[in-house]
Amino acid sequence: MHHDTQTSHLSLTKDVLGVVATLGKVDDDNLSRLFSEYLGVETMLAVVCKTYEGVKALETYDKDGQINKGSGFHALGDSIGKELDGRYLVICLENIRPYCGEFMVDDPQRRLDLLKPKLPNGDGHGLRETLFYNLFSRVQVYKTREDMVFSLPCISDGAISLDGGMIKGVGVFSLGNRNDVDVRFPKSSVTSTLPDNYFDTEKHLKEMKWKREKMLEDIKREQALLDSARQSFERKKEEFVKFLAHSSAYAAQAGFTPR
Repeated sequence: MHHDTQTSHLSLTKDVLGVVATLGKVDDDNLSRLFSEYLGVETMLAVVCKTYEGVKALETYDKDGQINKGSGFHALGDSIGKELDGRYLVICLENIRPYCGEFMVDDPQRRLDLLKPKLPNGDGHGLRETLFYNLFSRVQVYKTREDMVFSLPCISDGAISLDGGMIKGVGVFSLGNRNDVDVRFPKSSVTSTLPDNYFDTEKHLKEMKWKREKMLEDIKREQALLDSARQSFERKKEEFVKFLAHSSAYAAQAGFTPR
């Protein structure tokens, strides 16, 4: 039994990465509080394992399906005088479908290059594209509730606003008073080396890129219209030349001569 407990503790040490709240960093206090409230205490305190073997090591059962208090988390709790009571969430990275898109170019944080919202018409992966992409997916952040509600057609996976608004999913609104969650994401311990205007400049460059793409689309559309008009003109011109040739031949046969 002692050997089984040691093996279980070893599996926990090797496979458990920590709880969600300790694995991310949010420097803005308001955003940290909003993200914590969005996920809820149960998810913020969820244990994150690399593989399902780690999940199995957290809790074992006897032949009657009862929890074995002498192994896994329960044994660990007993060893420090903390009895584990009630349910808790465990997230297994091995079973999470990771983000498969692109990352922002030359970004030290490897932020996900998510597509901008549009109107309706595992192994080798980091925590950002597995755990946190699974938890937050494409949750959008707005300054105000008014901005958030105005953008409803563009929201697919939930949204929050800095003044406390919250949408949990398509058609699911979280109303009522704010629920301050004691568990928060810690601030980054590393001071950012980016200049103060970095994010404003980045936003400006994105806007310029969007305007350029829109302009190129407009040019492409206008070019298609121009090509169509040119083809129509050439076709009409060819028909007119044929008509003139036919008229001249008819006039010659009839003995008419042009003045």
